[in-house]
Amino acid sequence: MTQIRMGAHVDQTDPIAEAADRDAGLSQFFLGDPQGWKRPTVAYEGGAAALREAAESAGIALYVHAPYVLNVATTNNRIRIPSRKLLQQTMDLAGEIGAAGVIVHGGHLSADDDPEVGFENWFKAVDRTNITVPLLIENTAGGGNAMARELVRIERLWAAIQAADGVEQVGFCLDTCHAHAAGEELVGLVDRVRAITGRIDLVHANDSRDAFGSGADRHANLGQGQCDPDGLAAVVRDAGAPVVIETPADGHPDDLAWLRERL
Repeated sequence: MTQIRMGAHVDQTDPIAEAADRDAGLSQFFLGDPQGWKRPTVAYEGGAAALREAAESAGIALYVHAPYVLNVATTNNRIRIPSRKLLQQTMDLAGEIGAAGVIVHGGHLSADDDPEVGFENWFKAVDRTNITVPLLIENTAGGGNAMARELVRIERLWAAIQAADGVEQVGFCLDTCHAHAAGEELVGLVDRVRAITGRIDLVHANDSRDAFGSGADRHANLGQGQCDPDGLAAVVRDAGAPVVIETPADGHPDDLAWLRERL
């Protein structure tokens, strides 16, 4: 098997040093406040150009996680329109640092909204965004009217965006905790996802503090939660994609060792 590049979600101040501390080949981080609407910024000393140069020199791949507040699917104009603006700003800055991808959650609607409107809003978001680096849509854990929780919803979302300009730059990020929380068995999941999307570009390898089908997005260190450990390892092996752990940071060394032992 080709060696899988691994790393963690880290503090944005110096993702190069964070990768070195973990003997990792990548770092994922936010550009600014994950819970805010302010324009994204690069915290690394020297700015975007310096971060890009340092990452290239060190051989570290950079992944940017879009802010949690972003929801391009919603029918609420006061959220959807700023979300599209923030997505474009995040995408532009990610391009400046040479990021390998921007990860964004699938979003959700209110309980009484027609989900088809959400899928149409996703089409518009992809079609009208200048996608400078791969845009990776991530499956989510909970929500009764989520766009990317169950595979049937992911299938409808994927079908909706196929006619959008730039769709060839849209990929998929598979989160193991989210899938477990959504009630999706991890064994065989990679094949079921690829049958829909044709690709898996990134894996978020996280254990879950909560039970199967709980809908709860609470990560645990690998082997310490309620995900099927064999299924979690199988997702990583079967996907063969770069891996990010988003677990409590004090357990990152053990988590990466846990994965490497199973590969």
